[in-house]
Amino acid sequence: MSSTWNELEALQPIVLKMLRNSIEKHRIGHAYLFEGERGTGKLDTAILLAKRMFCETPVEYRPCEKCNNCQRIQRRNHPDVHIIEPDGLSIKKDQIRSLQEEFSKTGVESKHKFYIIDHGDKMTVNAANSLLKFLEEPEADTVAIIITEQQHRILPTILSRCQMISFQSLPHHVVKNRLVEEGVSLPIASLVSNLTNNYHEALELSSDEWFAQARKIVLKLYEVLRKEPMQALIYLQEEYLQHFKDKQQVERGLDLLLLLYKDLLYLGLNKQEELAYPDKLEQFQGEALHLSSSMLTDNMSIVLEAKGKLNANMNTQLLMEQLLLKLQGGYTFV
Repeated sequence: MSSTWNELEALQPIVLKMLRNSIEKHRIGHAYLFEGERGTGKLDTAILLAKRMFCETPVEYRPCEKCNNCQRIQRRNHPDVHIIEPDGLSIKKDQIRSLQEEFSKTGVESKHKFYIIDHGDKMTVNAANSLLKFLEEPEADTVAIIITEQQHRILPTILSRCQMISFQSLPHHVVKNRLVEEGVSLPIASLVSNLTNNYHEALELSSDEWFAQARKIVLKLYEVLRKEPMQALIYLQEEYLQHFKDKQQVERGLDLLLLLYKDLLYLGLNKQEELAYPDKLEQFQGEALHLSSSMLTDNMSIVLEAKGKLNANMNTQLLMEQLLLKLQGGYTFV
């Protein structure tokens, strides 16, 4: 289900303000490029603008969402609103050619026509060149929106003929709250929203059993380091490295450890609302009293240094062993 104006305005206030001004001044452009990360509301905003253009009973600059036209656009069966998506891995020339045939027709039910090309960066070269004709000679009362996550893959000739609107990454608290609304537990929602501000990626990660177990193992590693440091290398061999096997998994583990130390630092700065591990608040509060901010920033630097070594293809077992020794003090990476 597409988002409402108010919901999108909360996610993308600058974008919605721009569109509101255009609607109120009757200056809707003939071609837009909506660019930004996945999950930032680009397609929902395009559909919302289509609804407003065809709405039978608009409420000022917003569509009513209830009339026949709004409902048909929502169901994607309005004859004057067309959404083009990749056919397989790409958007092909034939798809654009069919769209061009629609360009030349009068609107079935009104003088307006509206086209959305989702994943516009996946147009073949021939498809993109075919689209140029419409952009160079736009039909009256026609609006096209091209959506992309990879602006650099759009032909410069297309870019130059579109009004570009950039969608910002979603704030941490917005992603977290949306995940909780979807039934994700607060501890997992808080953690994944600290790892990514891409809502769809966060949602996928929150349902990943490997990730849920990774969280437990990193917390256990921290406990071992704190209470039984001499057992840390044994835990590393018997538990940690059995779960974090490849380079990508090891890097994820380092990210989780980094967020743990960041939480301890935040508690010293009274930033409880930013915690990645909110269910550990009481425990971390007690421990943060005995840790200086310089010690915590040093530990964060140690983890970041390990990430750098990992990206330089250092052996992961050796890297993790050195990391634990350095977190215990008195060891330097080689």
